[in-house]
Amino acid sequence: MRHQTVEHSKTLLKVGRHYMIPLVYDQINHWGKDDEFFLALLKRLQVESIADLGCGTGRWTTHLVPCGYKITAIDPNEEAIEMARGKDNSGNVNWIIGDSADLQTNTYDAVIMTANVAQVFLTDDSWKRVISDVFRSLKIGGHFIFDTRNPLVKVWEEWEKDKTPDFAKDRLSGDPLEIYTEYEGFEGDIYTFYEIVKNTKTEKVLVHEKMQLRFRNQEELDESLKQIGFSKIKTYGDWEFKQANSENRSFIFHCVK
Repeated sequence: MRHQTVEHSKTLLKVGRHYMIPLVYDQINHWGKDDEFFLALLKRLQVESIADLGCGTGRWTTHLVPCGYKITAIDPNEEAIEMARGKDNSGNVNWIIGDSADLQTNTYDAVIMTANVAQVFLTDDSWKRVISDVFRSLKIGGHFIFDTRNPLVKVWEEWEKDKTPDFAKDRLSGDPLEIYTEYEGFEGDIYTFYEIVKNTKTEKVLVHEKMQLRFRNQEELDESLKQIGFSKIKTYGDWEFKQANSENRSFIFHCVK
């Protein structure tokens, strides 16, 4: 299974109470067109204070630092946040172990969720809580930006055909690691799979993690955002500044408070 950029990857994401796999996340998810798009969009908006919600290991967040933003980066995974802190010696990022409830009220010019984090909120209640927290945290005129996969494209059919493992190295021992996936499939609109990380030198399985993603359609997301109070919603398709259509693999939502 090949994951050259986050936009094509389905693995190692924040999922329900489970999460990414910090051990190998940065080695699998490389800089891509999606990362460039988010940076370009923020630059267009001329914002100053940004909250990166679901920042993980800080793989993307640290690229905000040279831009001079005031940055808050939040993630529930303690190991991931410790890795992120180790990459950043600027003192310009407030790294927080937490979730959307930790967003400060009326504080940010933009809140952003990258890497399809929006799909890990499996219930209507959990999604509503997140977008309510984001709305509360934004200044008037503030921007909420996130990406998600288009269920009409059925990207999981490609995932299931690709049996190629990913490869990484243990950060401490240097031992070779193999990452592969087992698929369970859909129940309703929730897709379940398992990520396995094995030390190929010792044959020991280091991680066997259940992952779940919810595939919401564009109309469902639009309606949920409007109900929370976002009055202006624009949806881009496939990492270009063009209006999304039904054939796009990815949707990028840009909502204004």
